[in-house]
Amino acid sequence: MKTHAPIGINTPGILPGRLAPLRYTENFSDIEKPLAAAEAIIEADRCYYCFDAPCTQACPADINVPSFIHRIAQGNLRGAAEAILSANPLGGMCARVCPTETLCELACVRNDQDGQPVKIGLLQRYATDHVLENPGRPLFVRSSATGKRVAVVGAGPAGLTVAHRLALAGHEIVVFDAMAKAGGLNEYGLAAYKTTDDFAQREIQWLLSMGGIEIRTGQRLGVDFTLEQLRSEYDAVFLGLGLAGVVALGIEGESSAGIMDAVEFIGALRQAQDLSQVAIGRHVVVIGGGMTAIDAAVQASKLGAREVTIVYRRGEDQMKASAYEQELARKNHVQIRFWATPMAFHSEQGQVSSVTFALNHPQNEPADAGETLTLPADMVLKAVGQRYLPDAAGNAIALEHGRIATDDQCRTSLPGVWAGGDCRVGGLDLTVDAVRDGKLAASAIDTALRAQDSANDPDSDLCDKEFFHG
Repeated sequence: MKTHAPIGINTPGILPGRLAPLRYTENFSDIEKPLAAAEAIIEADRCYYCFDAPCTQACPADINVPSFIHRIAQGNLRGAAEAILSANPLGGMCARVCPTETLCELACVRNDQDGQPVKIGLLQRYATDHVLENPGRPLFVRSSATGKRVAVVGAGPAGLTVAHRLALAGHEIVVFDAMAKAGGLNEYGLAAYKTTDDFAQREIQWLLSMGGIEIRTGQRLGVDFTLEQLRSEYDAVFLGLGLAGVVALGIEGESSAGIMDAVEFIGALRQAQDLSQVAIGRHVVVIGGGMTAIDAAVQASKLGAREVTIVYRRGEDQMKASAYEQELARKNHVQIRFWATPMAFHSEQGQVSSVTFALNHPQNEPADAGETLTLPADMVLKAVGQRYLPDAAGNAIALEHGRIATDDQCRTSLPGVWAGGDCRVGGLDLTVDAVRDGKLAASAIDTALRAQDSANDPDSDLCDKEFFHG
């Protein structure tokens, strides 16, 4: 993934420094104010502490929501954080970026009663922030060394979760990542206003503080090492490769200057030392309907674009971005247009100048054949999805629908190799779903490694011992 393209662009209409310096600080400050202590206690007291709680059932990471909220109400923030992080080692980031409005908070009994769910995400952030800012003694202590070594390829949410849980079980972990920093999309693919103060890296440093994990950045599978090398040198391999390929629209004029992938744009912004040096167009068109489209569009507006328009080929109800995210875009002066499919990019002297869309129509509505819409655009951000690149891992792993095929324990077709996160068939583009995959894979890998030891040495102290429970 390139992360430098939007910085220093010298193209008419795409310029840095559109705002006064203080405006950048204001626009990219924390989008949601964290709870103060008194607010957290009041909010925690709203929880019914339901038995068989629907909020817990709705959490992909299986966090026991009533348990951690009850501990907050008792003033036990360390205990609350332990309850969260034992289920989700990236619970601090998930508290910031999870679409709680469609997961735990949607399922909250309070939401059913009066439309005002307990603010689970903010309470989760309150507890995890406390521990990261006041770490004290370690929350988790590693088990005795097993002598097993596991290679993890990809330092995104799935890979980091696998590394944390297997290191906790006593295995030695080496994490390889192609980028300059660990974190995956948590570092390179999320809006800057959601992850302020370098939070992704601070959370990773906490995760590594337990020991047993080595991270090697700038190491690309298929270039610096091969999958077969890892299989021969390590006892198990986990692939958390993400989706590194960009989906092309395949339409006229797509190679014009000013057209780029939305994730590339977000990554460049996240890595910028000075936001005033991030160039932005006057008329920005974002193509897509997911969270990445919203993140890109809102940040384009916050950088000083005059007009920002999201164009989605289906209707509002079909957008992957939640109603909350759509409203966030509108509050930040982003217009959203539905039922329009891109047909062609138009350019002047090689620079994009406008985009023409074919107007679709909802079922049962009449449509005029050939009806189109053309929007001015000096910058176009494509948020139409990414794809798995199979070449890096070689052709020995079975694929399904263009991603790595696995069973329900994340085992691939290659013995000793597991996969999870976006690269796995059925993977979703949410941090918390990648965490869930990481937990499944870590449990399966740990079980397999202990079974190996048991088979080789019936008297081993690893025999009949299962580290993970549930």
